[in-house]
Amino acid sequence: MNEVYLDNSATTKCLPEAAALMTHIMCEDYGNPSSMHRKGVEAEKYVRYSKEIIAKSLKVQEKEILFTSGGTESNNIALIGGAYANYRAGRHIITTRIEHPAVLQPCAYLEEQGFEVTYLPVDSRGVIRLADLEKAMTRNTILVSIMHINNEIGSIQPIAEAGALIKRMNPNTLFHVDAVQSYGKCKLYPKRMNIDLMSASAHKIHGPKGAGFLYINEKAKVRPILFGGGQQRGMRSGTENVPGIAGMAKAVEQIFVDFELKINYLYQIRERFIQGISNIEGIKINGCAGMEGAPHIVSVSIQGVRSEVMLHALEDKGIYVSAGSACSSNKPAISATLKAIGVEKQYLDSTIRFSFSLFTTEADIDYTVNCLGELIPMLRRYTRH
Repeated sequence: MNEVYLDNSATTKCLPEAAALMTHIMCEDYGNPSSMHRKGVEAEKYVRYSKEIIAKSLKVQEKEILFTSGGTESNNIALIGGAYANYRAGRHIITTRIEHPAVLQPCAYLEEQGFEVTYLPVDSRGVIRLADLEKAMTRNTILVSIMHINNEIGSIQPIAEAGALIKRMNPNTLFHVDAVQSYGKCKLYPKRMNIDLMSASAHKIHGPKGAGFLYINEKAKVRPILFGGGQQRGMRSGTENVPGIAGMAKAVEQIFVDFELKINYLYQIRERFIQGISNIEGIKINGCAGMEGAPHIVSVSIQGVRSEVMLHALEDKGIYVSAGSACSSNKPAISATLKAIGVEKQYLDSTIRFSFSLFTTEADIDYTVNCLGELIPMLRRYTRH
């Protein structure tokens, strides 16, 4: 039986080169990077080199890269650390209704602590209106957090335009971007886009789980939320995860070689998939079409077939997909993102996310389309009315 993995927004296959480097570090160059002896110096070189690779990919300074355990920690440091470092200037925060829980939950926590949070609506494509952002901005707005690519429907926000607007209205307002789904899929240059804080995660770009980074503009004020030995200039105490950091940098190195060719390939297989399913009756694609959407995500609502039923039917064919965000797919709640874009009630619990990677082949796409064409009519016949 074929095995087709189409859940790459949840996690990706680790590159063999990254896995090999991590094994070498864990078994050979295993020193603590804070140690003064040779083993420590060897480990510290990996951390320094990784910082150099990642900073180069963003055209920022090495000292502006903070290593974390992944997107969730990066978002928490940006939001909670940013809010508390700047609360004397105001207590107003702006975000959107379609953020990842790693942004929405820190915002809910900050509301409990006395901060005011404005949640921007989105249009039917899942994109904010800049006029809404401008209207929401006040002199007390200290932080704006906007996800670049939505993890469920693949909508892309106008980050550069939002950054310019924010800085025009208040140069001191911090602009945070959750780039977990976009780093390695889009060109991102924080300095040009007026981004002060940017979160990324290794396991979304064929690196290891448990590693990520937060870009922090050298002029941005952010308080640490972890305290201890003072590693990473006191911003994030704790012994650095050297194998994870080095594995992440190896993935970054690989992904930015022939970058535009790789992104074009993702768009090609995405379009092949969309064209392939377009003839199936009762199918609706959510979010943006064509180049306006993310190159690796397609959200599909299937009339008359519950997402859980579809997911397991595909699994029986060796196809692995998601019923939404992997961080909440084991919970019965209806997606807030689908509600925010106005998906009709009949489709809310009938939506599947297909997400691709550079390992996805045209044969994988064709096999999946054929399986959907066979399964959907059959499953509809067994749907309870």
